[in-house]
Amino acid sequence: MSKPLPSWNDGATRQALLDFVSAVTTEGSAAYVRPEDRVAVFDNDGTLWAEQPMYVQALFAVDRVRELAPEHPEWRGQQPFKALIEGDEKALAALTEHDAAALVAATHAGMTTAEFSRTAKAWLAKAKHPRFQRPFTHCVYQPMLELLELLRANGFTPHIVSGGGIDFLRAFCEQTYGIPSAHVIGSSGKTKLEWRDGRPELVKLPSLTSLDDGEGKPINIHLHIGKRPVLAFGNSDGDLQMLQYAGAPDGPRMRLLLHHDDSAREYAYDRDAKAGRLDRALEVAGQDGWTVVSMRQDWKQVFP
Repeated sequence: MSKPLPSWNDGATRQALLDFVSAVTTEGSAAYVRPEDRVAVFDNDGTLWAEQPMYVQALFAVDRVRELAPEHPEWRGQQPFKALIEGDEKALAALTEHDAAALVAATHAGMTTAEFSRTAKAWLAKAKHPRFQRPFTHCVYQPMLELLELLRANGFTPHIVSGGGIDFLRAFCEQTYGIPSAHVIGSSGKTKLEWRDGRPELVKLPSLTSLDDGEGKPINIHLHIGKRPVLAFGNSDGDLQMLQYAGAPDGPRMRLLLHHDDSAREYAYDRDAKAGRLDRALEVAGQDGWTVVSMRQDWKQVFP
């Protein structure tokens, strides 16, 4: 049998993961959890794939604004469209996941959900990371793919809980992570039902209904899953409440934070970062004994 988590260095972090999985899956163990309750939740940006130098969905939104700009002359006088069209680097760097989701909602209004999925997939097929010059779906973290595989092999059901747009995530999550669309939670926009060519279609509207970040994450976990996760993995202050929500007070739980501290193989950032800021959650992790995963020390390799 192959060694589990082969891209993780031997040490306390890898062993803690293996010990937790063993404890919750061993019948008779005080920490045993029934398979139907083995819920694991993962942030996406900065946890499962790279989020620097800008959120991937923000780059998608920027490209769409520039592509559609000739059809919308009014955007040249409206922010943030004006800044994006003009290539304002400061404005681009300041875009948040929420800004990106709002821009995507605005630029895709009137499109059916199926049309949006095709558009997102086409963009992901040709767009490349500006530093690594590989498709964004190849900028996923190999150690995290192995962790997802380990959890599935032991009866866990992994879910993505991201601030990114749910329809954007669904365009690649199953093929990239093996996580089906039904197990994806993200920020969502309003839609309406219309009949087009004799069939009902969901049409996207230019406004958001739910921002899946901060306290919105546990709210949406309850709404969409209905159970507290026993394992939660994030990397930023936007994941703090999700990690705090994980596990009953008297039951087994594991909370993990990925610390980006490897500028050579990826990026090094935490408290001063615009994307993926990690400050308060890092303090809480130290106080409450969460597992902080060092990209530099705990991972043998970063990308597949």
